Amino acid sequence: MRSINMAKRFGKLLTVFVLAVFAALTVAPLFFLACGSLMGNGELNEYLGPFLIRTDGFAGWRLFPLYPTLRNAVRLFFDSPEFFHMFWNTMAITGGILGGQFLFGLPAAWGLARYPVPGRKVFYMLCILLMMLPFQVTMLSEYLVLDHLGLLDSLWSIILPGAFSTFSVFVMYRFFCGIPEELLESARIDGAGELKIFFLIGLRLGASGILSALVLQFLECFSMIEQPLVFLQTKSRMPLSLYLPEVKADRMGFALCCSFVALLPPVLVFGMGQQYLEQGIMAGAVKE
Repeated sequence: MRSINMAKRFGKLLTVFVLAVFAALTVAPLFFLACGSLMGNGELNEYLGPFLIRTDGFAGWRLFPLYPTLRNAVRLFFDSPEFFHMFWNTMAITGGILGGQFLFGLPAAWGLARYPVPGRKVFYMLCILLMMLPFQVTMLSEYLVLDHLGLLDSLWSIILPGAFSTFSVFVMYRFFCGIPEELLESARIDGAGELKIFFLIGLRLGASGILSALVLQFLECFSMIEQPLVFLQTKSRMPLSLYLPEVKADRMGFALCCSFVALLPPVLVFGMGQQYLEQGIMAGAVKE
């Protein structure tokens, strides 16, 4: 009996150790950026010089900066207006896409989940098919449509295609399907109309699904790269995901600081919406 308990205890310790190793590997890039943003160019040249400047030797890294400095952060926040301009472009694009998905995707998911419309299953499978198509497949058709509408090289060329994404419909649909039909029938018997049922019952009971879809879409939209590269030509309209100064010997610390600051908003949103994100993943895994 004692040997069995020891084996279980050893198994738990081994599991914790393996999970801790993988967690450390996951956090390592963020820790790398944080430490690099606090290093001066001289220290970075010493560690990364063999990789970026010279061809001999091996690159190295310290766990913590030997001479920490805030020079890169001061340069970013007080002497880089283009960084903040692109940041607000990113927020405008992300906010426009999330607003469009809330305005169009939410009623579509509710109607698809709660009303027995003929061909509902076919439409649902079409949504899944469109969700699975990569951007490279629809890039040409989107480009031609946006060019015909005269929206190329504008923020609308990124917002409009993203606002009608079917991914948010798919996530919210699963949550709306979980609302008991008896509850809706009781509301109808009490005299509630369909709009009242949607706003007072659907939105409240489906709030977790709505927030889960918005969190997932924020993480995707904030860091999108391919769409801006294809549809935008003017640098002043580009998002933050395309802003990274040229990595030279005298700008390595500044580049790392920019990357670290650009990574903070998605990390914060993920931390605040983690529980809704987990619920959305579990709901999407349920077989129809």
